[in-house]
Amino acid sequence: MGDQRPGDNLYTSSTMAIDVATGAIKAHYQYHQNDSWDWDEVSPPILVDFQRNGRTVKGLIDVARDGYLWFVDRSVVGRDGRMKFVEGKPFVNQNVFKSLDPETGKPVIDPDHKPGTGKRAEFCPGIHGGKNWPPIAFSPKTRMMYIPANNNICGSSTGTPIEYVAGRAFTGVQMGGAPSPAGADHYGEVQAWNVDTGQRVWTHNYPKSPNWGAMLATAGGVIFSGGTNDRKIHAFDAASGRLLWESPTSSGILAPPTTFSVDGKQYLAVVSGWGGDSRGMQNTLNGMNPGEFPEVPEGGSVWVFAIE
Repeated sequence: MGDQRPGDNLYTSSTMAIDVATGAIKAHYQYHQNDSWDWDEVSPPILVDFQRNGRTVKGLIDVARDGYLWFVDRSVVGRDGRMKFVEGKPFVNQNVFKSLDPETGKPVIDPDHKPGTGKRAEFCPGIHGGKNWPPIAFSPKTRMMYIPANNNICGSSTGTPIEYVAGRAFTGVQMGGAPSPAGADHYGEVQAWNVDTGQRVWTHNYPKSPNWGAMLATAGGVIFSGGTNDRKIHAFDAASGRLLWESPTSSGILAPPTTFSVDGKQYLAVVSGWGGDSRGMQNTLNGMNPGEFPEVPEGGSVWVFAIE
């Protein structure tokens, strides 16, 4: 728990630039300090040049577990090694950051929503974050990035005193759920954001499912993604978000889809298999709404579809 390790705790909850020849840290950007919510950063950022105020920014964009979308200038590095903050904004319901410093992007934390040792606090998003491991996709044709988001799923934590013992769990925290924001009518989302305007263009909601589906953007203007408890693979129009096609598989889909061609025919392939944190989030939702979310069978299998 954060109050047992004071300070920003650099380089936790960060992106780091590593010199491949020497292993030296060349630059970094920390999204939030003294992580106390289990929002350590797991996502690979995308390196995309974007427009801001009439100029081109050599961009690094991260869709973070803390529920914020971060735009960073990777070409400007301060004396402290920190890349330059450009913009940050929530992409799901977030009640922990009261504001961001306009120069550094460092969040101002609401203490009422920060857990501590012996102090229970509720926070949104929950411990799985606004987006977890499944990667986003970017289309240079639409200038949009596509995000597998989880919204309206909150959590709670209470820190407990702990001493390090080799070979034993070393966390010092009790985790739980928390009520969704008032009026919440869905959980999983596919979001499309224009990188040049920093604005959301469209959203597809999954009322009865979280979204753990990695994204694939194609040159043909189609977005593919799984991630839902109905075990389906979905295809969306990249520009409008219209659902074009879907097909059930044997399990939920966490893996990124891929597309390839053989003898002039194009195929879509994906591994179908559910478990781990996706199951944990499903259990959280079932605890809040018993019986409303279907059991998802586990076990991996490869599914291949021909595109006619």
